[in-house]
Amino acid sequence: MTSQSRNAAFHPIRRDRLLQEAVHDSYKMQGKLPEPTVCPGCGAVFKSGHWQWAEKPAQAHETLCPACHRQHDEFPAGYLHISGDFAATHEAEILSLVHNHEAREKAQHPLQRVMDIEKKPEGMTVTTTDIHLARGIGEALHHAYQGELEFHYNPEQLLLRVNWQR
Repeated sequence: MTSQSRNAAFHPIRRDRLLQEAVHDSYKMQGKLPEPTVCPGCGAVFKSGHWQWAEKPAQAHETLCPACHRQHDEFPAGYLHISGDFAATHEAEILSLVHNHEAREKAQHPLQRVMDIEKKPEGMTVTTTDIHLARGIGEALHHAYQGELEFHYNPEQLLLRVNWQR
């Protein structure tokens, strides 16, 4: 037995001490923004450490908020796929639920927005600027109409895919 193999036997590698790579989200602000900051796209104001709907302060800095940045880049954080015979026959009700849920969330959380609703023969796809909004709309559909609800989260891309079918 060599000295290296003998040392390896007595000193196993401690995997719990390996550094975890930090999650990189290019849409999350790097560092703290100067306060107040206003988004020229939507008018949201960054103050008290978060984005909120407020009166535009005088002499405010300007920068795109993460939601407007995602919309500009056409790079959603959440995808909600809606399909099935029920969805096809109740499209207007489902779209109303989607828009109402977005309005409630957006009133409190300016970064939670529906980016697009794409209608296809097999169903529709709702894209959102935030994973929580996609999850919330999926749960609201499931609560209102039952059906099958699935979540697929990709932590490397900070992306959520929600499938609802009935």
